[in-house]
Amino acid sequence: MSMKPVGWFEIYVKDLQRAKAFYEQVFAISLEKLDTPAPDIEMWVFPGSMDRGDGASGALVKMADGPTGMGGTLVYFSCGDCAMELGRVVDAGGAVMKPKFGIGPYGYIALVNDTEGNLIGLHSMR
Repeated sequence: MSMKPVGWFEIYVKDLQRAKAFYEQVFAISLEKLDTPAPDIEMWVFPGSMDRGDGASGALVKMADGPTGMGGTLVYFSCGDCAMELGRVVDAGGAVMKPKFGIGPYGYIALVNDTEGNLIGLHSMR
């Protein structure tokens, strides 16, 4: 397989503006509105080309009865040094679940909850 195994991810939210502000503040990015064919679904996509094979694209999604909170899926966001993003989590309205720790030759990770109760991972090699 020449492509990365994860091609797309969705993070379901209840309060889209609150969640959007959290991700934009923690990762110092701007999300872009994604047009959807369904009027009851609103999506804001993370920056980056969806056509390149160098990582997964994804979006925040607000829809009726969308599953939010801790579940069976964990998305890890790549970081230069996950301590930087970790340091912005609380001010952005999230919570640190597990501070940065080493995972041997695979670098470092930290686990946080976003403003919607979703558990996400931060990963870096330093």
